Amino acid sequence: MNPLNKVLKNQQASLNNDSKEDEFESENIVQLVGFIVGEEEFAIPILNIQEIIKPIEYTRVPSVPHYVMGVFNLRGNVIPLIDLRRKFNLNPTPQTPDTRYIVMKHEDNVVGFIIDKLTEAIRINEENIAPPPENLQKEKGMVQGIGKREDNIITILKVDALLKRDF
Repeated sequence: MNPLNKVLKNQQASLNNDSKEDEFESENIVQLVGFIVGEEEFAIPILNIQEIIKPIEYTRVPSVPHYVMGVFNLRGNVIPLIDLRRKFNLNPTPQTPDTRYIVMKHEDNVVGFIIDKLTEAIRINEENIAPPPENLQKEKGMVQGIGKREDNIITILKVDALLKRDF
């Protein structure tokens, strides 16, 4: 198991194994995983991550939107692969050693997303998460909230909106 996946598993386990004393405090803490796409940092809830892997071979699929790169085989499961740069209408760039696939899950949907760089596991208090601006709150919008941190802000994405199949 790659070291990053171990960290994610430990984070997930700690969510499930908090003591009663920490339970009250952890109710107000949101655990996220941060990543870079283009010049911006985004985050998603840690519990929606199935795993994070280095890029592997994928197969192109005809007649899909421009941001769907194709499908890849992950331990016998065929998973769609979406380039978040293209989905966010950014110019595509060649993969680098920092490029990763984040395999996200929500209910029965599992999709892999190409990101430019993984940043860190983030713990943020709920009171530091603001709702998205009104013009981004459309039902189909991808922004769940804006996390305010000491040194920057981070856009928290809706996993269900990212995983929604429109192809």
